[in-house]
Amino acid sequence: MSDPIIELRNALIFQRENLVLSNVNLTLHKGEFIYLIGRTGSGKSSLLKTLYGELPARDGYFHVAGYDLTKLRRKDIPYLRRKIGIVFQDFQLLFDRSVEKNLEFVLKATGWTDTDEISNRIDEVLEKVGLTEKRKVMPHRMSGGEQQGVAIARALLNEPDVILADEPTGNLDPDTTLDVMKLMRSISENGTAVLMATHNYTLMQKYPSRIANCKNGTVICSEME
Repeated sequence: MSDPIIELRNALIFQRENLVLSNVNLTLHKGEFIYLIGRTGSGKSSLLKTLYGELPARDGYFHVAGYDLTKLRRKDIPYLRRKIGIVFQDFQLLFDRSVEKNLEFVLKATGWTDTDEISNRIDEVLEKVGLTEKRKVMPHRMSGGEQQGVAIARALLNEPDVILADEPTGNLDPDTTLDVMKLMRSISENGTAVLMATHNYTLMQKYPSRIANCKNGTVICSEME
């Protein structure tokens, strides 16, 4: 098996000065899909934020997409995030510009300069999420599911090694939730690792996979029963 995209060993997760998770052992390989579960306040978001460099990794072994997070310098964070796609519950799109301009903004911010290459890449990711015809549309004219589709397209722009999704279906109706879930599973089946935080146990039963449970101050990994 290839080297893990994410490997944590005896890791400590802090939120500011508060220790929220200890003795965390977690591995995620290419193309693997893992649910991250746990009660509100159990440390799920802190774990995700540590993985993408929002919170510092202090103690333990933290390797993510080729980076040792304990040695991560602030100037390295943009390079780490080129290898990580991040999907949020509230989409976090820029509502003053079209779908195209949202995606273009991210590409330019991560070093893309060629106009044709930028345009072609936007076409590719919108096609993957089934939203090609929404390229010129403003986000506020789209449904919640379509907005989340754009957010997933944005996460795919730089062909990341892993997608970190924090409650991506939390604001969506059941039918749209299934559409987004199918999309997330297809992304992992095509080789991109996915770590998805969720409270939706119905979804987990419909699409069983490995589970990382934030519980009792640590992370317990198991197979879906």
